[in-house]
Amino acid sequence: LLAQYSQRLRSSRMDLCHVPAAQEKGWYLALMAPNVNGPTYAWLDPSRLYCHPQGLQDCLADLLQPFQGDPIDMVAGIDAMGFILGAAAAAVLQKGFLAIRKAGHLCVQTRTQPYTDYSGREKVMEVRTDAISPGLRILLVDQWIETGGTMRAAIQLVEQLGGVVAALSPPPCPAGVAAICIEDSEGGRWIREHYKCAHCVPPRLQPRFDRHQ
Repeated sequence: LLAQYSQRLRSSRMDLCHVPAAQEKGWYLALMAPNVNGPTYAWLDPSRLYCHPQGLQDCLADLLQPFQGDPIDMVAGIDAMGFILGAAAAAVLQKGFLAIRKAGHLCVQTRTQPYTDYSGREKVMEVRTDAISPGLRILLVDQWIETGGTMRAAIQLVEQLGGVVAALSPPPCPAGVAAICIEDSEGGRWIREHYKCAHCVPPRLQPRFDRHQ
């Protein structure tokens, strides 16, 4: 079904109205566009999914379903594409939204954390120090978790300021981590093993996403 839907969408103009009759979990993943610009880019462009109103709604519903009933205080999104899903999730949950930025953009007091992103580049991210108080329960949202370096840096920033990301070791303390895909990399497995996670890829499709197919 996903392959058939992908074939329908391989046109220069996207149909923003079409929704497949059988809406299996993750049907909207076929809306994502493959990389046509070479190896220095990510292998998929999820932003095409965000253009489809029903696709975006169903993606958010799947991401937030594991956290239904959890006492979330704030949603934090990671620069830059995590801002889209994070802000949308915050609006659905009626919570505030905190932007975790690449370093050098905030004009207030910040805490910084170096990290290595999925491409192997060394970077630094930062967060304002006045938004997270001890015990604040935060749902961390990013578009994609490939190597896990970016998300681990965001977790470190939140925890250094006293915020809580749901650890799986007792006692469980909501909220957690959400992304469209959490790849089966060493870093992705570490995050799954230590934190409550939500993602949108059905188990039967996970190997294809791990192989970037």
